[in-house]
Amino acid sequence: MKKQFLYTGLALFLSLSAAAQKDPVAVKFSESINKNRAYSHLSILASDEYEGRETGKKGAWMAAEYIKKQFKSFGLVGPVKDGTDPYFQKVGLVTNDVSGATLSINGKARQLYKDFVIPSNSVSNTGLDLNASEVIFAGYGMTKEGGYNDFDGINAEGKVIMIFSTGDPTVKPGDSVPTGRAAMMAARQRMTNLMKSKPKAILLIDMNFDKLPESSKIASTLGRIMLKKDAPATAAPQRATPIITLTISPATANEILKASNTTVEALSKKIMESGKPSSLTATTSLVASAKKSETPQRGENVLGFLEGSDPKLKNEILVITGHYDHIGLNPDPNAKDKVYNGADDDGSGTTGVLLMAEAFSKAKKAGKGPKRSILFMTVVGEEKGLLGSEWYSEHPVFPLANTIADLNTDMIGRIGEEYLGKADSANYIYSVGSSMLSTELGQIQEKINNTYTKMKLDFKYDDPKDPERIYYRSDHYNFAKNNIPIIFFYDGMLGKDYHGLGDEVSKINFDLLAKRAHLTYYIGWELANRPNRPVVDKNQNGTPKTTN
Repeated sequence: MKKQFLYTGLALFLSLSAAAQKDPVAVKFSESINKNRAYSHLSILASDEYEGRETGKKGAWMAAEYIKKQFKSFGLVGPVKDGTDPYFQKVGLVTNDVSGATLSINGKARQLYKDFVIPSNSVSNTGLDLNASEVIFAGYGMTKEGGYNDFDGINAEGKVIMIFSTGDPTVKPGDSVPTGRAAMMAARQRMTNLMKSKPKAILLIDMNFDKLPESSKIASTLGRIMLKKDAPATAAPQRATPIITLTISPATANEILKASNTTVEALSKKIMESGKPSSLTATTSLVASAKKSETPQRGENVLGFLEGSDPKLKNEILVITGHYDHIGLNPDPNAKDKVYNGADDDGSGTTGVLLMAEAFSKAKKAGKGPKRSILFMTVVGEEKGLLGSEWYSEHPVFPLANTIADLNTDMIGRIGEEYLGKADSANYIYSVGSSMLSTELGQIQEKINNTYTKMKLDFKYDDPKDPERIYYRSDHYNFAKNNIPIIFFYDGMLGKDYHGLGDEVSKINFDLLAKRAHLTYYIGWELANRPNRPVVDKNQNGTPKTTN
């Protein structure tokens, strides 16, 4: 629910409440913001060729090049001066990847990717060093209250535990077996319960290890993409030391069990047929080690700059943003659909930025350009944690003190679940944060919408109790936390297609996308041409600032 605040400036109240008329110049140059232009951009950005635009991968680089090409064709200037390409702000992305991984069993070295993998989340910044003289085999690592217990009589604390990575001996023939997300959550819960017993390390036996493509094994050793900070990786803050976890092949597991005169195949059959645990302690020599090394990853924010026409105002900057990255390729080798296309998230917002950039550029070429300058910026790494916008906020091309507002479009192409079938389903948008820092910006938005687009503005996600915490989940937040007023436009699509394979161009409502881009454009036109920048009269928590 949107909170309403009183503003003490009488002049502002009168100016905003007066009947407003459409600016014919703004209307004229809005004509290129239309469904056909939207389709021409989005059908490329969200195509299979762009491979889901994952940060640090080929598809994202292709998208960045496409956006740069469009900015240049509009006549926008590349404002970046400390790189090789003035349209690209290189973002300091790195991964801390596993390197030098070794494993030996009974003095015999095992082969990386053929016999074992050490995932990146198992290695601390200071490395991994494991040495054990025995391994406890604990079946499927399951504990069910009042029933099956692989750890009955076992003290796992400080020990190396070996279990099957999947399977459930308590499932009877005909019982339903969890699949997809349910299976993933069940496996995660099992690991959580296991780690409560404080083992020294966990060896996960993957019975399909030999069938897995090497690319997926390599991928597990790569750390998540993050921003490179000034401190070296070894000094980077880290949560509690991770539990050492190795994924091993059945052959490696059998080498560990060699002195016990059994095999994982025999143990699995015994447990499944009896429905009872068959845990044992294997005497063996196991030595493992690994390090982490920082690997730079390519990623860039794409910037197009339109200089303002007023000598007194052109040093003030309006920023219009959308993130062009998505989540990449489907890891399932058997899937028919290989690409998470991300048409709505956030191909639609990126398309909106391109449409607005073209419209404002045409106005400038006709001698009707905005008084203030506008920075059109599509950012990378949003799906990895708002990384591109965070980098810009810490390394701004234009001073943040000169930045008057950020208008952010992230998912503006679909009808969200709450509006399906409703009368206003094709005439709404969630407006997030418009009055969080500036009462005036919220009032400007209301005035512009009432004058030009007459959409239903839904302020649901302004509620401080919003369980989804939408206000904190897109790139506008890195401006808001620096006390720059923002508006985040969002369609509310959180169903099965959110980060799903169904987020396709065919499901985009291009008329609605264009209308939402029109609203953003007209607000941008007002902000870039009005005499004063929006007043920041709120604290970060949305409460009014006190004046002496």
